[in-house]
Amino acid sequence: MNVALTFNVKPEVGAFIEELSPIQNISGTQPQKSADTFAEWDTWETINAVKDAIETFHTVELIEADHNAYEKLKESKCDIVFNIAEGFNGLSREAQIPAILDMLNKPYSGSDPLTLSICLDKARTKEILSYYKIPNAKFLVIDQIEQLNNIKLDFPLIVKPIGEGSSKGIYSSSFVNKKNELMLEVERILNEYNQPALIEEFLPGREFTVAIIGNNGSAEVLPIVEISYKDFPEDFIPIYSYEAKWILDTREKPLNVFSCPAKLDPFLENRIKKTALNTFQVLRCRDWARIDIRLDKNNIPNIIEINPLPGILPNPVDNSCFPKAARTVGLSYTEMINKVLYVAAKRYNLI
Repeated sequence: MNVALTFNVKPEVGAFIEELSPIQNISGTQPQKSADTFAEWDTWETINAVKDAIETFHTVELIEADHNAYEKLKESKCDIVFNIAEGFNGLSREAQIPAILDMLNKPYSGSDPLTLSICLDKARTKEILSYYKIPNAKFLVIDQIEQLNNIKLDFPLIVKPIGEGSSKGIYSSSFVNKKNELMLEVERILNEYNQPALIEEFLPGREFTVAIIGNNGSAEVLPIVEISYKDFPEDFIPIYSYEAKWILDTREKPLNVFSCPAKLDPFLENRIKKTALNTFQVLRCRDWARIDIRLDKNNIPNIIEINPLPGILPNPVDNSCFPKAARTVGLSYTEMINKVLYVAAKRYNLI
């Protein structure tokens, strides 16, 4: 097949992409200037690894998801698009390339624009999960600091931006134990990210992430990954924050963060898998996704987040959950990427 690979590439350290307008926050009114602005985008190492994997069996055309993407995709003779583009500007940014591809009637891998937009909006996701009785932490959405006067959640709490991925906006300070800490964190989210703050009751149990490949009844759960905080500094809050993911855990000094397969009794393992698959289906994810889960005080699996565009760092030294789960089940990076491409092509009856 002829495959187009759509992507966003991180700018060099300290640089911004000049040909694009500044990254906008959800309101679209102020440029986002936080240090983690481009955390969701991929490096050339990852983009080239995906390209090389697909080129094992197919021809590949690179198309950057910038302002020229529409014309390039319109002119492309590709049979299918392998999409890893995160987009830019607004809460629907991950849906931009799929929406263009729907308009052009071109097949592509991964979820559709609606699912991508919903999953990036953490509150909308939680509302849907709650409707379907899929466990998730009690929460509130705050867009004005005065709303904190009537809060009825139990401390400790976690404070997050409502529409960011890759742990953007989640720091050690996001874990709060009292009202004044909560006010400071909500104020930080409102001011720095110019979007509502999501406040959740903290889930104290073990944490897992579940990689899924496939569709409908054939969706396959890869071996469950557990995220452990035992090697973190003693005073470090046990959450997979931006600091933990991108600063503390480095290629030069990797932390022993993940274990795969997770050591679980059969009952809990089945319960985690069932919760992840139900979430995948309820949110109408397609082809692949990574679903983050944490146990509550009663050891019930609760959904933390859904990632329909999962991180796929290619180097085994890097802590990247989806490739780690794939390697555990015997899939190489090349096989993993092509399996996702295969299930997408099969969904469109191209195979």
